[in-house]
Amino acid sequence: MVNAPAIFQSLADPTRLRILALLRAMELSVGELAQVLGQSQPRVSRHVKILIDAGLAERRKEGSWVFLSLRADRVQPLFALLDSWGEGDSAQVAADVARLAAVQADRAASAERYFASHAADWDELRSLHIAESEVEAAVARALGDKPVGELIDIGTGTGRMLELFGRAARRALGVDRSPEMLRLARVKLAQAGIQSAELRQGDMYALPIASGSADTVILHQVLHYAQQPAAAVAEAARLLAPGGRLLVVDFAPHEHEELRIRDAHARLGFADDAVCKWMQEAALDAHVVDHLEGGDLTVTIWLGERPEARLELVA
Repeated sequence: MVNAPAIFQSLADPTRLRILALLRAMELSVGELAQVLGQSQPRVSRHVKILIDAGLAERRKEGSWVFLSLRADRVQPLFALLDSWGEGDSAQVAADVARLAAVQADRAASAERYFASHAADWDELRSLHIAESEVEAAVARALGDKPVGELIDIGTGTGRMLELFGRAARRALGVDRSPEMLRLARVKLAQAGIQSAELRQGDMYALPIASGSADTVILHQVLHYAQQPAAAVAEAARLLAPGGRLLVVDFAPHEHEELRIRDAHARLGFADDAVCKWMQEAALDAHVVDHLEGGDLTVTIWLGERPEARLELVA
C-alpha cells in the first residue's frame, strides 16, 4: 500500500528531488550519484536510504557496486505531478545534466578499455565461425513474426540480443553473472538509445525471476560455459509462460581444445539430440532451427516451445 505522507516527507529536500531526476534518466551507483551531486558518498547514501524507505527507489548489488533505480509503479504519478509544476531550478538541472554526461563518458571510456584488452581473443573466436551478422539474421528468422513479448536474455554479455530485439519487446531484461559485462552492456545499450531495457546480476542456474513470466528467453553463446548445461536449460525453461519460446544459440560439437584452456569453454559444442533432450525434459517441444556453417565452428540454433495452456473439460 502506498504511504503518501512518507513519500512526500521523503521529497522534502532538494537533493532527494535531484536524485529522483537523475535516476529517471538512468540507473546509477551511489558513487556516480555522489560525483554528479558533488556530495560525499555517506551523505548521498543517507538520502538514498530515505527514498528507498519511502518505496520510491530500490538498490541492487552488482559485484562490489550498488546500483540504484526507481520503483516505476510508485514514481510515474509523482513525475506527472512534478512535471506539471515545471523544472524548478533550471541552472541546477542543467549542471546535473552536464555532470551526468561526464558519468556516461566515464562508463564509455571504461568499456572501450575493456574491449581493447580483450579484442584479440574475441576476434580470434569470431574468425572460427560464420559472420556474426549472419548468425543474428538467423536468430531473427527463428523468432519470426510472433510477438517477442516479455524478453529475457540470459548471459546477456554486452547486451547485443537486447539491442537487436529489445525495442520489439514489451519488457526486456538482461541477466549476467559478471558485473564487468553488465557495465559493458549498460554502455552499449545507452549508445544504441535503448534506455528501457533492464540489467540484473544473476546466476543462470538460479535466476531471480518468477516462473512463467517470460514469452521469449534467449541463451546466446552461453551454454558452452555451463558445467551443467541441462540444469541451465531447465532453469531457462522455467521462466516461460504457456506459448513461450526458448532460443539456444551455440556451437555444434568441435575439437578446438584451445577454447577450453584459453576461453574457459566448459563444453566443446553440443549435439542436436542432447539439447533437444534437455528441452523436452523441461516440458518443451524442441527442434533444430538451423546449422550455420562457414568456418571451423558450426553455429546451431535450437528452439524449445512451451505448449499453450489447454482448457480442462468439465464433465
